[in-house]
Amino acid sequence: MSDVAHRAPTSQPLIWSNWARTATCSPAGRARPRSEAELAEVVARAAADGRSVRAVGGGHSFTPAATTSGMLLSLDHVSGLERVERLPETGNALVTVGAGVRLHQLNRMLAARGLAMRNLGDIDRQSIAGAISTGTHGTGARLGGLATQVRGLRVIGVDGTVHDVGPGDPLFEASRLGLGTTGVLSAVTLEVVPAYDLVAEERPVPLAEALESLDGPDGVVATSDHFELYFFPVTGRALTLRNTRVEPAPAGRVARARRAARSFLDEELLSNGAFEMVNRLATAFGGLTPRLNAVSARGLSARTYQAPSYQVFCTRRRVRFREMEYAIPRERVRDVITEVDDWLRASGENVPFPIEVRFAAPDDVWLSTAHGRETAYVAVHQYWRLPYTRYFEAAERIFVTAGGRPHWGKLHTRDAGDLAPLYPRFDDAARVRLEHDPEGVFHNRYTRKVLG
Repeated sequence: MSDVAHRAPTSQPLIWSNWARTATCSPAGRARPRSEAELAEVVARAAADGRSVRAVGGGHSFTPAATTSGMLLSLDHVSGLERVERLPETGNALVTVGAGVRLHQLNRMLAARGLAMRNLGDIDRQSIAGAISTGTHGTGARLGGLATQVRGLRVIGVDGTVHDVGPGDPLFEASRLGLGTTGVLSAVTLEVVPAYDLVAEERPVPLAEALESLDGPDGVVATSDHFELYFFPVTGRALTLRNTRVEPAPAGRVARARRAARSFLDEELLSNGAFEMVNRLATAFGGLTPRLNAVSARGLSARTYQAPSYQVFCTRRRVRFREMEYAIPRERVRDVITEVDDWLRASGENVPFPIEVRFAAPDDVWLSTAHGRETAYVAVHQYWRLPYTRYFEAAERIFVTAGGRPHWGKLHTRDAGDLAPLYPRFDDAARVRLEHDPEGVFHNRYTRKVLG
């Protein structure tokens, strides 16, 4: 899921597009600095020349978060492992890495040292800077998103100064999830945990049964380390995924576990050529979609396997799609899912992609979508060759009515006026941005829209 950049014939400008092909820009320049010092120099020079500056990682944000007409920075070469500091009292470690490291690279670095991220999302192609800056999260009612695992940052300001900041510093609080608007991240320090395996249990159930099982102290969300569900529109069928943290398997079993670690969802639905063909059929013959969804839903089967955590959390998504995701107050999730499914049944909208539901603990990150409340995430997807506007607009109305907060890196239509009342520290983040970037060097049209 890498970004795409190319230079057409010499008379043509540089063109950059994100993975989903929902955002494109023609930056005046592009740089790939190989060190923090070189990165600081590029930032200072661009700012002095009056250019805006945006950094891009994996290009996986569905929004135009990375676009610019000024200087577009790639952090791919600022991606090394700098330091591992063990914390004997907990068994955890503080790990400092270059901000451009991709999550799949980071996961392998950690695994080689007997360490792992506390929680991960379901894609590992992003850079760590991009993932934390846009609010990437996984699932687990007692766990927060990736930004909650950050313990330190180095942030390059408009004049090239490198600010080394940690918890309690307003620049840290505004930068660990801030869409890159306080400066360019050059390094991230994470608190990681001893490596662990996950026992993954996948089970197809009626959607009504899955929704009924969510709530209460004995519900599946409260009693699982990690729980999520997927369902195909209008089929009434869901796939539940319940992951339990366990000690790593002995070395002899690890290789076998790795071979088994690709879930059914990854192998049979979201990655391979069969699902691409299903979506192409749905695009060409929309009337087939209900039957195609029914076939996909009937193909769901139960399975259990054990593998290293990052191999269970993360899957490859080779079928291109567009996505909207909202963070919903936890207590509203059943109503929201029912309303979205009801709209799909009534509208007959052509949607061959499943809907995804995940969960997160409250946190104190200023612009986190889970700030201060137990959260359920509901994500709607559409195949990239099919129109998505009517579907996403209808889903968004339902999400907004429920008090939802849109994912900063996924498609939505909200602006700063809509979002400010949803975040108690919204104005604090704005003050830090103004202090460190009064001229708006690190902004673009999207960040101005959503942050003001």
